[in-house]
Amino acid sequence: MSSSTSEADLIALLNYTSTQINRYFAIFIFLFGIIGNGCNIFVLSQKPLRSNPCMWFFLSSSIAFLISFIAGIPSRFLSTWGADLTTTNQFLCKFRIFVALSSMTIAFWLIMLATVDRWLSSSINNNRRRMSTLKNAQRSAIVIVILSSVLHIQELFCFEANLINTPVKCYSKTVICGIISDLCFTVFTIICPLLLMFIFGLMILSNIRQSRARIQPAPIAIDDSAARNTSTVITEPHYRQRKMNRHLLIMLSIQVLILLVFTLPFAIAKI
Repeated sequence: MSSSTSEADLIALLNYTSTQINRYFAIFIFLFGIIGNGCNIFVLSQKPLRSNPCMWFFLSSSIAFLISFIAGIPSRFLSTWGADLTTTNQFLCKFRIFVALSSMTIAFWLIMLATVDRWLSSSINNNRRRMSTLKNAQRSAIVIVILSSVLHIQELFCFEANLINTPVKCYSKTVICGIISDLCFTVFTIICPLLLMFIFGLMILSNIRQSRARIQPAPIAIDDSAARNTSTVITEPHYRQRKMNRHLLIMLSIQVLILLVFTLPFAIAKI
């Protein structure tokens, strides 16, 4: 009798702990995501920055992440107070999961495209560098939005509200739907873009090494004053661009590292 009571108390404690985590930790993540992405949008939306293709990708990905946070997280802590409408409303259930997953997929692939843009802009090939334009960035983003929406359109048919014997009431209605949804999210939202980010990151490093190898000192003797003037003429027009490229590469590396640390374990768990 005492053993059954102890087990019941343990289960009650675990349920209570899970509820508190879903309530307060989800609120913290929600506020952190809203404030962080909101600041990114405010800064990157400045005209001098958003005209740069890589910055434009960062801006667009921040907007996509913001939408994903707003669509996906509130239901977590609202459900602990019994105020989550997506558990009972069919339209809200389907729409929430579709928007949350689609926008997250869009955000990941936009970061991947930012990596591609850095690879193009750091190439020693002039034709590749010319491909790094704002118009090409916007066109590729449109393609990503369309493909991501098509990828997750199945969520509108697979998810239903008011389900029983499921982790949450708004959930995939069949086992097959759950498997398809998990595979799409794991493979196309997390693993593929992260893998491509890693590959293009290595290619960026290769481009940087090639660029440095091509810089050779000119074996021409000139007087000191002429050397100073020539150095100023050569380096000054490119200094700002090199500095911005270096900052963009650092920002991109940090973004990719954060995505890798916080999402790859989740993808492995899904598998």
